[in-house]
Amino acid sequence: MSVLTRLWPFQRKSAGDSWEDVFRRLFGGRETKAGITLTADTAMQVTAVLRCVLVIADGIATVPLKVFRKDASTGRREVATDHPLLDLLAVEPNDWQDALQFRETLAMHVALLGNAYVFINRVRGQISELLPLDPSRVMVKRGADLRLTYTVTSEAGIAQQFPAEAIWHLRGPSWNSWMGMEPLRMAREAIGLSVALETSHASLHKNGVQSTGMYSVEGSMTPDQYKFLRAWIEQHNAGAHHAGKPLLLDRAAKWTPLTMSGVDAQHLETRRHQIEEICRAFGVMPIMVGYSDKASTYASAEQMFLAHAVHTIRPWHRRFEASITRTLLTKADRDAGLYPKFLDAELLRGAAKDRAEFYRSGIAAGWLMRNEAREWEELDPKDGLSEPLSPSNMVVGNPPATSPNP
Repeated sequence: MSVLTRLWPFQRKSAGDSWEDVFRRLFGGRETKAGITLTADTAMQVTAVLRCVLVIADGIATVPLKVFRKDASTGRREVATDHPLLDLLAVEPNDWQDALQFRETLAMHVALLGNAYVFINRVRGQISELLPLDPSRVMVKRGADLRLTYTVTSEAGIAQQFPAEAIWHLRGPSWNSWMGMEPLRMAREAIGLSVALETSHASLHKNGVQSTGMYSVEGSMTPDQYKFLRAWIEQHNAGAHHAGKPLLLDRAAKWTPLTMSGVDAQHLETRRHQIEEICRAFGVMPIMVGYSDKASTYASAEQMFLAHAVHTIRPWHRRFEASITRTLLTKADRDAGLYPKFLDAELLRGAAKDRAEFYRSGIAAGWLMRNEAREWEELDPKDGLSEPLSPSNMVVGNPPATSPNP
């Protein structure tokens, strides 16, 4: 019997449970001031939201994650290849995902909804699988004893309750200490306005962008004639596929073009402003979603990429590491010097010229070995390059001999 088969013969939820409230809480579901009922699905259709979530997810999924063991006496560390958690986090967490896809899924959940949940499948006390859960099907409750319980509901409506020890709960920034704040809810007005702007702009294009002009004919028209003329124009001239085609009308019809108003220009400016608002809510640099002002240069863009690595991605790495340490490592593991670590130093290495200067100064000063630099550049080690160089002016030698007294 598979783990998933054992996981879903849950007991039916009681009539008093309101899962609609849970879904509404997790996926927004509230009408914004712009008149948009926002859900996770509609939010992810906003390209700025989609890109912000994927940028964070990419920064977590594509950076290697290892489990190290540090020797308390020597301070040296090594990859804990003998620990089962390394394979789960770095290679294969479950039967259908690799480690990159697994971390990507968790990162998308926590970046958009503030919380991600994983069922920890233990066999004889050892973690054998990590199974990601749909956040919409998890309800968290805190009891009078301050202990958390997790109720997971299947697609068939069957629910089962799990203790906190069985669930890896990855939280974003939290106000109440036990549930992460939901960016989708906190930024719903900015996202909702963006959806409304997208909808209104799309409606302009539906019939050939905005009304670019108006037709006028001589004499009066009956209601039937007006309906016929309107239908004929919509059939032969409206829509993007008719753009540029000539239109022939009788009765001395005249065409009066209309120009874009200041309101229309402000509409476009508001759409650009909403990109910045959404990026601000997710803590992502606008340049990372393909938006930049005309004043940006290559040098300033490079500093923005560095700021993104330091202020956006690195805090998420540390959040994942702390959560893994607390939830997936036992106290005995921690006492033995085991800890998880994202190898994110490569995000800060800069351009090839900067790296070359960094390696040169480190090797010349004696604190960096040449094979270490080769390893960072994904090159094989060479014989004789594993010893540090000792600059002549830094070599500790014998004190100078004193001349005998005459």
